[in-house]
Amino acid sequence: MAEQESLLPTEKELQDAAKRDDTVMIRWLICNTVNVNAKNMVNRTALHWAVAGGNENAVKLLLEFNANVDIEDKFGMTPALLAAWFGHLKLLQILVNAGAKVTATNWIGQSLHHCAAQQGHLNIINYTMDDLEEVPLDRPDQHGKTPILLAAENGRLDMVIHLRALDCDHQIKDKEGNGIGHLAARQGHVHVLENLMDVIFTEARNQDGQRVLHLAAEGGHLDCVKLLLDNHSQINVLCNQNLNALHYAVRQGHQDVCRLLVEEGIDVNAVGKSASLHLAVKHNFAQIVKLLVDAGCDINIGDHRQQSALHLAVEKRQLAIVEMLLKNNINLQLQDKQGKTALDLAVRGQHAVLVDMIIKTERFNARQLGTWEVGAEGQGGSALDLTLNCVQDLNHIRAVLWILATKHLKAGDWKKLAEHWDFSNKHIIAMETQWTGKNSYKEHGYRMLQIWLHGFATSGNHPIKEMYESLVKIGNAKAAEKIRRQVNTEEDSQQRCMVM
Repeated sequence: MAEQESLLPTEKELQDAAKRDDTVMIRWLICNTVNVNAKNMVNRTALHWAVAGGNENAVKLLLEFNANVDIEDKFGMTPALLAAWFGHLKLLQILVNAGAKVTATNWIGQSLHHCAAQQGHLNIINYTMDDLEEVPLDRPDQHGKTPILLAAENGRLDMVIHLRALDCDHQIKDKEGNGIGHLAARQGHVHVLENLMDVIFTEARNQDGQRVLHLAAEGGHLDCVKLLLDNHSQINVLCNQNLNALHYAVRQGHQDVCRLLVEEGIDVNAVGKSASLHLAVKHNFAQIVKLLVDAGCDINIGDHRQQSALHLAVEKRQLAIVEMLLKNNINLQLQDKQGKTALDLAVRGQHAVLVDMIIKTERFNARQLGTWEVGAEGQGGSALDLTLNCVQDLNHIRAVLWILATKHLKAGDWKKLAEHWDFSNKHIIAMETQWTGKNSYKEHGYRMLQIWLHGFATSGNHPIKEMYESLVKIGNAKAAEKIRRQVNTEEDSQQRCMVM
């Protein structure tokens, strides 16, 4: 509707009549002084619409009334260019016979050949080659693309074959340095690419240093990637930014392409500004993270900020990825350029869940080595489980911990328990940072008790009994006795604490 706003009502009627090939209405309107060359908001006339619609009768009638055969719309498209674009050979012939300029180009320099080639109209190409010798076949448009490049980019296999038979230059590149293989691969036209394998050099670089494989991987075109690898494309070649094909596939989340590249032996640890693992974390592609970890990538590798994948996952609060990395024994003591560990970032971000997950992992790793030295990495032993699913009667025990933390422990008592249970000073500070206020120690205490319970759950001992004995050892027998009495007087409890 907006396109018609510049027209008078009768002029709009003329264009509408041209669209529907209504010659009676066209003749009546023109005979009643309607301007045959009236333009709408994008400078299209009735002749443009008649040609685009393939309306031969309307075209002939408009030409009888002296419609401008070379008039351009806003995009530089003449009626002849539109005829080539839509493949209307007979209309193109009519326009040429009426004096249409056959060397006309649109606003980006595309000729009749360009328009026909990218739409796959062989009949137009044959006509222009046989009868319009002044139209050059290999002339580039303003983007440096010739008809054969456009045909490849748009997946017009028959056109590519035909233009090759006409000896078109298939080694030409556009202004970005993309050759015919780059353009076909980027759009995923595997059949075109397959036809070109005998004439293209797959290791040719565009201005960004990208090979054909890079563009196929970036587009997620699995068939093209497989074809290129089967034809011995170099899998580990890097572009100007030191990215390989895996970087491109990971960044776009193309899981199948990533898997194929990994299976074919691509370097999973190649680093530009970031490794592939960092890109997968950055974009929250958990399945690709798993794929890379399972493939044996270096999970401790740093990026340009010296951040590990865990640093990045913590910053972005990606719980599932953080847990995955923790379970795969990532080094928790790695520091970024600012000297921050992943735990430091979790504390700074006020993300209690992530803080607790990291503390649980550090304590688990230390326990696996038989030492409570913080920062030691676990080797062997039982698998890390960050849940409390293995704790029997969990709701009951949590209730006991909550009562202890909120009713029986004073402000400094939870820290004494934490130190008794070998929590480091860094862990205590991390937990204490989350809440502030007069009674925040109750939340801190409950949080510490749950982390302790996670570590104690796999010991096989009774947690309530251990808690009682620990309270006694830190000199808080009064709280210990209150917990013992509460547990042993609950009628339905299956967790009676036989500590005396």
